[in-house]
Amino acid sequence: MNRRQFLLGSAIFVAGCGDIDPTGPNPTESNLSIVDTHQHLWNLRQFRLTWLQPGGELTRDFTMADYEEATEGLGITKAIYMEVAVVPEQQLAEAKYIVRVCEDKSNPTCAAVIGGLILEDSFNDYILQFKGNPYIKGVRHGLNNPRQLEDNRLIQNLRRLGTLNMSFDLLVPPGLMGEAAKLVGRCGDTQFILDHCGNADPLAFDHNLDWGREPQHNADQWKSDVDTLARQTNVICKISGIIARVPKGKAATEVLSPVVMHCLYTFGPNRVVFGSDWPVCTHGASLHVWTNLLNEIVQKRSFEEKYKLFWENAHRFYSLS
Repeated sequence: MNRRQFLLGSAIFVAGCGDIDPTGPNPTESNLSIVDTHQHLWNLRQFRLTWLQPGGELTRDFTMADYEEATEGLGITKAIYMEVAVVPEQQLAEAKYIVRVCEDKSNPTCAAVIGGLILEDSFNDYILQFKGNPYIKGVRHGLNNPRQLEDNRLIQNLRRLGTLNMSFDLLVPPGLMGEAAKLVGRCGDTQFILDHCGNADPLAFDHNLDWGREPQHNADQWKSDVDTLARQTNVICKISGIIARVPKGKAATEVLSPVVMHCLYTFGPNRVVFGSDWPVCTHGASLHVWTNLLNEIVQKRSFEEKYKLFWENAHRFYSLS
């Protein structure tokens, strides 16, 4: 059974799945644990991240100790590391590093999505090094050019991921989601994750907001493209990232809710997962603020849906133990 079949086969929620929850066999609102599907860590003495701005607030080390401090009291008991766009020659070292982190059971990081040159012929030999590795769950590589989405090497390498039961994180600008839907359709046995609600900009949904800039996309077009992408059954949506686009002090439920609610409605309760995007989320607000705002947005949803969003879907999708 491949990952796509497993996801589809789980469309009906089975009561009693609390046996995978470390808080006990009967999870409740008060003891619900959270899987963070989008955790970043970096040590700038070990890895080069050329996208960081000199003197920027993120241009420093972000360690496991920092993460544990940032998540204290939130109920985040498991985390999935997300690659941090190191320079290409360091991708293998980054992957090996995070495997060691996952092997250390004293921290919450239990799985990883690694970087990889998905558009290169060398990708096959690279990814085969992690065949059967219990911690490497997928690959991410940003795609920002429509020609990339039609590249035959990309298609071949994405299909290879499917044969290895690995996923691919779609990190695309909003304007390319329609093309991304076609890509997903051509790789039906590979599971995809739409990162950051399709890189939605909350500003696009409220013209009364004054953030000193223009929206990064049209709200109606984003909705239409999300709908198109969600019709592909081998893609899920990560509720993450959007708070990083909100100016500090401006984050509120009414600002984030239009994006979150559309994704929850369009993908449905079985195909959404929570991600912190820490520490990038701190561009807009702390991890505590982001998590609490999301909890407020979904407050009126059933406990079953919250359980799926924050725990069950990630556990099932990433085959966490």
